[in-house]
Amino acid sequence: MKLILTREVNKLGNAGDVVTVKDGYARNFLLPRGVAIAWSLGGEKQIEGIRRARAAREVRDLDHAKEIKATLEKATVTVKVKTGAAGRLFGSVTDKDIAAAIKSATGVDIDRHNLKTSGHIKKTGTHTVKVSLAHNIVAAVSLTVVSA
Repeated sequence: MKLILTREVNKLGNAGDVVTVKDGYARNFLLPRGVAIAWSLGGEKQIEGIRRARAAREVRDLDHAKEIKATLEKATVTVKVKTGAAGRLFGSVTDKDIAAAIKSATGVDIDRHNLKTSGHIKKTGTHTVKVSLAHNIVAAVSLTVVSA
């Protein structure tokens, strides 16, 4: 079965690549997880958009990774959430929320899969989030969760 990858898959390819895999692997693993879409002529037109998005998030080299790390560690990242009376959140702060807050604070587009937290963020206050950039370079971002 011919597929277009929407994310990087280990030992298969990067986002925007057209790959041919066995039908069962596609139906049972790649398609349900949203990692790939079925190839079609209309889908072929989406490849360029997927590749542009990947290039925007991609770290070019070691020096670029160090620049991004310095930018992220200097930035003040704030997430506003709805809270109850005791300061507990309704739900939790997700990786998507953190990635969006980082982008709005610094302008750097981070893939949410590269974010690591020390558990679920369910209280207001300051939390540390680690961002894996490239070549064992990890930025520690200070995240402030405040009540909206």
